[in-house]
Amino acid sequence: MAQSEKYAPSDREQSFLDSVVNGKYNREIISGIKKFIDGASPEDMKEFYSKEELAAITALDGTDRDIQARMPIKITRHYFEQAKRSKSLQTLVKASPKETYDLDGAEDPGKQLSYSPIEGMIHKYELALLYVASTCSAHCRFCYREELIAKKDITREDGTVAPKSLAQIGEVVNYIHDHNNAVAANGGRHPKTGREKLREVLMSGGDPMVLGNKQIAAWLSALAEAGIESIRIGTKELAFFPDRFDETFLNMLDGFHEMYPETNLRIMVHFNHPDEFLQKDEHGNYIEIDAGGLKWLDNTKQSVKRLRQRNWINIDNQAPIINGINNDPDALRIMQRELKRNGIENHYFFCGRDIVGHKAFNVPIEEAWRILNESQKGLSGVEAHARLSITHYKGKTEVAAVTEEPIPGLKGAENGVVIFKLLRSSADAPDRCKVTIVGRNPDAIWFSGYDDRVLMDEAELYSMYDIPLFGAAAA
Repeated sequence: MAQSEKYAPSDREQSFLDSVVNGKYNREIISGIKKFIDGASPEDMKEFYSKEELAAITALDGTDRDIQARMPIKITRHYFEQAKRSKSLQTLVKASPKETYDLDGAEDPGKQLSYSPIEGMIHKYELALLYVASTCSAHCRFCYREELIAKKDITREDGTVAPKSLAQIGEVVNYIHDHNNAVAANGGRHPKTGREKLREVLMSGGDPMVLGNKQIAAWLSALAEAGIESIRIGTKELAFFPDRFDETFLNMLDGFHEMYPETNLRIMVHFNHPDEFLQKDEHGNYIEIDAGGLKWLDNTKQSVKRLRQRNWINIDNQAPIINGINNDPDALRIMQRELKRNGIENHYFFCGRDIVGHKAFNVPIEEAWRILNESQKGLSGVEAHARLSITHYKGKTEVAAVTEEPIPGLKGAENGVVIFKLLRSSADAPDRCKVTIVGRNPDAIWFSGYDDRVLMDEAELYSMYDIPLFGAAAA
């Protein structure tokens, strides 16, 4: 998002911004299904969708099951080159009627607007998330922000109905100052929310890397000037278009670091499957390197290497476990090992979120836990840092354990239990690390699958919905 008219950069900011140069990129994007239908797509892309697939998709146009209305279709040339030999990547970007067979889901996943003090900002945790872009270079069919990407109307807290909008620099900076001044005046805690100083921000969307360098630079410098200590950039561009991380972008980051050396930068990347960054031989196998490890795509490898050469930049990967894409322990094991070997930390794996149509994508919670734990067998301790998270309305929650054996004497635990651990609270984190224990349900893909099996709710994941503990009524 460009600078708000109400915001005037400081002299230091302006000096930095004057040095920034925008790059020129040709992502060769195909948006929508029309070019595939009309045969206007490049020759080698014409078979990406079969005639039967196109007919099934277009048959739903204009209905309440319109697939393109749920999530617009979009793909880059780079991603096509990888996807044409990968069923997993095809599932990630190719539209399918199964997306709208069951449209159950929340119009505002995670109830983010309940924690939106200004337009385009979510201040749900100890950091703030900013919507700075409303699209990506390509579109994942399971996108957690499908309501933003598709510009859907959302019912807000005050009853009004409107799409989510992007953040404005001036409004965000004013909010940061107001919040942090209130914290300082109240002895280190905000008088209303109980939160501490806002010191970390995640630039998200959409994908910030679809913006020009000047736009990204305007956000970085304004946030640093406002006192933000750590800035994250959430992006899938390393998978969709790794050439975006070119010299003009890196020069901009260098200039920012020179001007604001104490501000930490963290690139939060989204690799879902090793097919997104590894080369294959003519038989479809990954290529081993004599010195160890597997051969990466050249441009992806170079982009990661350039970022890693800057020791003030951290790179972390996080990805949901999605049915038909990466619900495969072997694929996840290879991905975690190769990412760590190349300087990218394994941060989180997620269970699916309750987006509209989530039943077409989500892997059962207990199965996701099994897949991740199976994938980490054979990994070293540093390779296996990633945890399995699921975003409850109350906060980010870890699927900490699934027991295989019954717990003698505990009614409802005859088939074992699932233990949820609250990692991040939506307020001031007073309940961090508290747990909730539920009886197992192998079919559960969301918290609601355990509504009738709650055994202990210290974290109050269920009591906030007045769901009684198992057996409480009889007692």
